[in-house]
Amino acid sequence: MKGVSLVIAIAGLGLWLAAQAWAGSPTDQARQYTDQVVKVLQEPALNPTARQAAVRKVAIEIFDVSETARRALGRHWQARTPREREEFSRLFAELLESTYISKIDLYGGEQLKYVGESIDGDFATVRATILRRQGGEVPVDARMLRRGERWYIYDISVQGISLVNNYRSQFDRIIQTSSYDELVRRLKTKLDEVSNAK
Repeated sequence: MKGVSLVIAIAGLGLWLAAQAWAGSPTDQARQYTDQVVKVLQEPALNPTARQAAVRKVAIEIFDVSETARRALGRHWQARTPREREEFSRLFAELLESTYISKIDLYGGEQLKYVGESIDGDFATVRATILRRQGGEVPVDARMLRRGERWYIYDISVQGISLVNNYRSQFDRIIQTSSYDELVRRLKTKLDEVSNAK
């Protein structure tokens, strides 16, 4: 899912860099993010570790983490206590970081072309395509939520595959065949494995 990794990383770092430029439509904001983040990714003075550190530092500002976590847990969110919701949101954010954000060094000069948007109240979908260097295009949708004047990403869909839906089906299967506690245990184990592999 290199395309997902790239889009999340670009969107995330771009959101941080454009924090003072919240204006316009969801597409306008997304374009501001992308233009600025590409400059950073093309900065020769930054090594992969520095890029990863920059993305990691702002990971919480990239997405509406609680919204992403709530949607990923789906119908099981309602049964969770406030403490469980907070723990799950934290674990899920760490999972996203270890799975996608750490792959920022995979950026190979791809560009994003914005092709449209739809807005429904405080929700929007920004449609774009990744222009591959070797040719071809990959369709990408960023689902966004407005809070105040800012638009936050809560889901990314690459070639019709939604990040949130993908996790929701995995999490639901674990809870149905075992329990919510088992899901939390597996998330912690996965994060420990990633941490020990560094």
